[in-house]
Amino acid sequence: MESFSRSIVRKVLAIETAEGAGALVRRSIGSMTLRNLNPFLMLDHFIVSEGAGFPDHPHRGQVTVTYMLEGESQHEDSAGHKGTIETGGVQWMTAGKGIIHAEMPVHGNGCPDPKGLQLWVDLPKKYKLVEPAYQELGAKDIPSAYPGGVDGPIEVKVISGKSFGVESPVRPLGGCWYFHFKFRSDGAIFQEIPVGWTSFIYIWKGSVSVDHDRTPVEAFHTIVLSAHEKETGVSLAGTEDTEFVLVAGEPLDQPVFQYGPFVMTTREEIQKTLLDYQTASNGFEKAHTWKSKIGNQ
Repeated sequence: MESFSRSIVRKVLAIETAEGAGALVRRSIGSMTLRNLNPFLMLDHFIVSEGAGFPDHPHRGQVTVTYMLEGESQHEDSAGHKGTIETGGVQWMTAGKGIIHAEMPVHGNGCPDPKGLQLWVDLPKKYKLVEPAYQELGAKDIPSAYPGGVDGPIEVKVISGKSFGVESPVRPLGGCWYFHFKFRSDGAIFQEIPVGWTSFIYIWKGSVSVDHDRTPVEAFHTIVLSAHEKETGVSLAGTEDTEFVLVAGEPLDQPVFQYGPFVMTTREEIQKTLLDYQTASNGFEKAHTWKSKIGNQ
């Protein structure tokens, strides 16, 4: 198949704002400028200083993907699952029918303030009420592709999906590819993406050029890419020390009704979710009795 590159259709600068309990986030997807990007609901680039965090809160109907860029973050939930996401690790959490959890930073012993990305992905309707589940990988468990060889200019951390013959062990419910590109020197690459999938790039270091547009896009921008029927991937060029994620997902043919951390496909389902949460039933049995240790210290 001949390679045709996607192009830039939109650029959004993620402005730093307060979120949770004192955390700072740069939100692009899910902000007023980019309300949602089917199947993606939210993208936060977060930094959590000491004393801040994301204490106990519920979810239903979506996936949350937390990728740690620096530092460590603890998590704990109402189903008894807990642990630590270390630098370079990922937690792929399917909230399904309902979960209550807390995400709090690890500080001390010279640890840097935790920084990372959290992406919310909508679940296909048939998976909205599955049992909650986790897929977690430490940094050493995430495979890397080296398009120009191990000593070449580019490393691709394959968090999910496939890149240059390397495949992640993560198995999402619904199509979702997630790559972390690291440019060790100036370089260019063509990354394949399934035709018709929604895709975007988020940059936090350096700058990126897309296709024939050689005007570089700087850090803290989210780039929305085109998705025409002949476009098989994207041509990218980056400068030394550039880092960004490229994420692609299969669009869902379903409406989105969102009320905070609850994401369903009808207004009635949202009303039912709120009732389930209020009455501590159907996935939220511990809604009024469970308290995390990490979120209530």
